[in-house]
Amino acid sequence: MEVEVDEKDLKAAGAEMLTDGRHGLRIHGWEIESRKRSILNSPNLQQWEEKLQTSHLPEMVFGESSLVLKHVNSGIKIHFNAFDALTGWKQEALPPVEVPAAAKWKFRSKPFQQVILDYDYTFTTPYCGSQTLEIEQEKHGRGEESLGSCTLCWEECNEKIDVASLASKEPILFYDEVILYEDELADNGVSLLTVKVRVMPTCWFLLLRFWLRVDGVLMRLRDTRMHCIFKDDANPIILRESCWREATFQALSAKGYPSDSAAYNDPSTISQRLPIIMHKTQKLKVE
Repeated sequence: MEVEVDEKDLKAAGAEMLTDGRHGLRIHGWEIESRKRSILNSPNLQQWEEKLQTSHLPEMVFGESSLVLKHVNSGIKIHFNAFDALTGWKQEALPPVEVPAAAKWKFRSKPFQQVILDYDYTFTTPYCGSQTLEIEQEKHGRGEESLGSCTLCWEECNEKIDVASLASKEPILFYDEVILYEDELADNGVSLLTVKVRVMPTCWFLLLRFWLRVDGVLMRLRDTRMHCIFKDDANPIILRESCWREATFQALSAKGYPSDSAAYNDPSTISQRLPIIMHKTQKLKVE
């Protein structure tokens, strides 16, 4: 989806595009930037395997790609990257999906080595984003930044993201989709992690989506949506809504839905067919 940005719309919203070859914009105290790079090469893949303590990674890992949303005044940075997502996969360590053909896939890819599938080869992750606090130390006379992980105070809440308002005719000032990793399960399905962001004059909205389809066996959808409305005060609120859906092909077929994998190429069109297994909404007050 290509978005042509009107300079008049940018100016009217008090926004400006990033410079120096960076892809993104500044608006209402936020700096939003996407980076899309090529897949990791072999030496970098080996480094990742060592750090993650695994010999298994997705076929395509876009290790240098990311989406970053930084609130300049507070130093809070929400960001999305493949390494942290795969760290979540490693920690969750789901049991492998039982598929009769699975051993054959791996056998074909490594004909001289029999591989036992004792790991989650679907790369399912509970990842819902990373957070960092960047504090300027100029107050203390050092003129440097302190970078580090932090635990932000996300509170459980009953508020919901107003999806209807996102369908309004507001101009889109910035849009991008970043693929973090992808694996085609040796042509027997898809495992895909992406993040999309959309910035309008009144808010930003993003969708982090893990989509899994193991042909003939299982579909799994894990969505994290975040929404922030721009306000006059300097302390915005971010809503984060996580929704996990999952169903076997057998269960869908029993409900009268198609059993052919070709009917399930687009998760957006079939998500309502998958029952919800987890849902929660949280908010973060940026201070």
